[in-house]
Amino acid sequence: MRLILRENPNEVGDYIANYICKRIKEFNPTAQRPFVLGLPTGSSPIPTYKALIRMVKEGKLSFRHVVTFNMDEYVGLPKDHEESYHSFMFREFFSHIDIPPSQVHILDGTASDLHGECAAYEASIRAVGGIELFLGGIGEDGHIAFNEPGSSLKSRTRIKTLAYDTILANARFFNNDINQVPRMALTVGVGTVLDAREVVIVVTGARKALALSKAIEEGVNHLWTLSAIQHHPWALIVADSDATLELRVKTVRYFRSIEHVQDEVEKHHAELRAKGVTANIGGSLGIAGVLGHGSHAVHGGINDI
Repeated sequence: MRLILRENPNEVGDYIANYICKRIKEFNPTAQRPFVLGLPTGSSPIPTYKALIRMVKEGKLSFRHVVTFNMDEYVGLPKDHEESYHSFMFREFFSHIDIPPSQVHILDGTASDLHGECAAYEASIRAVGGIELFLGGIGEDGHIAFNEPGSSLKSRTRIKTLAYDTILANARFFNNDINQVPRMALTVGVGTVLDAREVVIVVTGARKALALSKAIEEGVNHLWTLSAIQHHPWALIVADSDATLELRVKTVRYFRSIEHVQDEVEKHHAELRAKGVTANIGGSLGIAGVLGHGSHAVHGGINDI
């Protein structure tokens, strides 16, 4: 697992957007082989979405061959409700990029058979070969999607009752009236997220600081579901300064040193590519085997240090 530290939410968003852009381009998706991207809602990913929109408008990135799966949706809210996650995603992202609507997947919280809707969602993910990269945010209690504290770390897409703290936190989207906030949601499971070939988590703000420290400085614990990514072979957390307030100084220093080495690897790789050299640069930098990770080779070659 890697932890990337940036000064503020906008810098976090720019970093993640560039990372996603790079991954999509390296994947070189086609209509027959699309890049499958998992996406979150909430305030944390908005800077990332804005940066991705900017890239599309500048002609630097296309979503024509990208298939998306969103993390969750409230039970009982119509798709056209202002605070449904369908409305959120099209308002904040999909309506501004070149993705065909048929390639967008969002759970239907008004389905007549909610259990069937969840099973069908998992089947749809399998049908496209699984999720290549899952972008996620977290709650103040460390939950991923709506996998509240105590959720099974092997859970699949299902119906979940929301924790009272989550209802309080989301009341700001419902005129600060907790009575308007739905009590249940459909959500991908922790296991669904961990099945992705790569997981990228955005963590911004001081209110997420405790969750971040629990997730990376302590053991895996179902009361802090973010901690489950310790078991993922290709996990990346990108956080701003405020989100690191609960981390130990040596933890921050360690991950900054890892990033410094990674920057060195990438710079050297770019220089070799400019010269037309395709040799194993891992060996030349004393990091043997850094190119042995397929498409993740250089930009993520030390994720699992």
